[in-house]
Amino acid sequence: MPTLLVTGANRGLGLEFVRQYRAAGWDVIATVRTEAPEELTALGAEVRQLDMGDAAAVSRFAAGRPLDLLIANAGTYGPRDADDAASAREWLDTFAVNTVAPYLLAKAVLAEVRAAGGKLVVVSTRMGSLADNDSGGFLAYRSSKTALNMAWKTLALANPDLAVAMLHPGWVQTRMGGASAPVTPDDSIAGMRKVIEGLRPTAGGAFLDYQGKTVPW
Repeated sequence: MPTLLVTGANRGLGLEFVRQYRAAGWDVIATVRTEAPEELTALGAEVRQLDMGDAAAVSRFAAGRPLDLLIANAGTYGPRDADDAASAREWLDTFAVNTVAPYLLAKAVLAEVRAAGGKLVVVSTRMGSLADNDSGGFLAYRSSKTALNMAWKTLALANPDLAVAMLHPGWVQTRMGGASAPVTPDDSIAGMRKVIEGLRPTAGGAFLDYQGKTVPW
């Protein structure tokens, strides 16, 4: 039975990843920052506490068994702009969670992923694309995800024997995306699961959306 490690599993996309992979018969290690909601525990996943803002905890994390798939999903929005010391600190905190932590976690479990010939996936966003940014705004989120893409690209180049990819889930009906978003969590995760299934080791990884289309950098 294959094993998935997914972060940020308490709600939204992370919870839907757990729901769909459990339904497909996978063992799932689901991490949450604080307490797990009943909706998550009812799915039968192995729930572990992991604060992605705690670099020490992230860097020493271990699944304890081979991992067929890592999905680094947890993230935060951060300030929309920075014009004082307080907002600058929040911006840096956003980088810690969105950029540094996923990379540290991937390195922490790399041997376990390699033992299974597994895959390394991070949930990024089209909003991190330089080529696609024609509206500006959302400074912390955009810049941290752009940096995340570079970190994951570096990870891919260092591990050409593994399938490594950044995925854009679409504009999804979550707490972050809002009720007016055009894509449901069910459709987004189902799409990303198909994309993940088709991933193969490539030179430098890929930046793809939930329909498998290449996202511009």
